Amino acid sequence: MVKTILPALVILAALTSCSSLKPLQSGNAAASRTAAPADKKSNINFLDDIDVSTAAAPAPRHEPAGKTAAPSANTNIPDNNARTGHASFYRSTIENASALQLKYAVLLNVEVELLDNNALLTHIDDWYGTRYRLGGTTRSGIDCSAFVQAVYLSAFAVSLPRTAREQYQSSHIISATELREGDLVFFNTTGGISHVGIYLQNNKFIHASSSSGVIISDMYEPYYVRRFVGAGRVEKPGASIR
Repeated sequence: MVKTILPALVILAALTSCSSLKPLQSGNAAASRTAAPADKKSNINFLDDIDVSTAAAPAPRHEPAGKTAAPSANTNIPDNNARTGHASFYRSTIENASALQLKYAVLLNVEVELLDNNALLTHIDDWYGTRYRLGGTTRSGIDCSAFVQAVYLSAFAVSLPRTAREQYQSSHIISATELREGDLVFFNTTGGISHVGIYLQNNKFIHASSSSGVIISDMYEPYYVRRFVGAGRVEKPGASIR
């Protein structure tokens, strides 16, 4: 009797266990099958409904009360049109400059547009490079005072005395800070007023140097700084120099 009952109980227990597991598996699978389409559908709807302009807009920035936002970094950048205009003007000036202006712009280390006195440049260039000769008055050799005398006569129609000392005495003495193009500069190289040149621009003057002939030098060269005596201005009626 017992032997008959035991197999029946085992079979009943197995059937009961399987049935208890089946609803769980069936329920999970059903839930997955039901949820998946819903999730997928909701995801598609979500992507389709996005407002791109709203999503891309940055969050508004709120400055603390009493504080002003810093200006843009571009606030102080010069106008490109202005810079282009200046560059165009400068390029046009260079293109229209004479060979003489370009030459002396380099020698004087100034911008070419500052050299608008072509008459003076022409007269000094006639002598530029002429060798030095004490007492000389021609292009085969000339000294400092004869060079100044020749340029003043041809450029300004002004007759100056022959020696540097006499030219100093006949000019109106001015401060070195007042120097203008065409003024005279005097030096003590061998005792007293013994050397003279014509001031141009940018602390440069042209003169007949005993070592290099007619050349442009800088007044701040140590040799000339130690020997500088003074500057003089001569009236130039009708001269083109301002």
